[in-house]
Amino acid sequence: MKTLLTAALLILPHAALAEVHEVHMLNRNDQGPMVYEPQRLRIAPGDTVRFLPTQPGHNAATIDGMIPEGAEPFRSKINEDFSVTLTRPGSYGIKCSPHVAMGMVMLIEVGEAEAPVLPDDLPARARERFQAILAGD
Repeated sequence: MKTLLTAALLILPHAALAEVHEVHMLNRNDQGPMVYEPQRLRIAPGDTVRFLPTQPGHNAATIDGMIPEGAEPFRSKINEDFSVTLTRPGSYGIKCSPHVAMGMVMLIEVGEAEAPVLPDDLPARARERFQAILAGD
């Protein structure tokens, strides 16, 4: 019993410090059509990102080649309220699978993250949106 209590006390402070960040999946906002809100998120390792299907028809998925080495890719279902805890520091490129060609992408930076390298096969509108995100627009 004492070992279990000690383990719980060691884990509890870390869980209490972790935050949950909400990302809304939208058909349109002031940034244009097919967007995540926010489009750029800076979080600490161990924080959770919750993707909310605020408007229907969207999901959240990692972009091949745009996650830190050793990080687990993920892909939610369409219209799913989906949460993921990101522990590996670095940049995560996120897309809406049905709308990536329309530029529905976002960037999550976990801890100290370098600017991501955009894959060559990224659709033109997705590339433009990432460039605007990285420029701070």
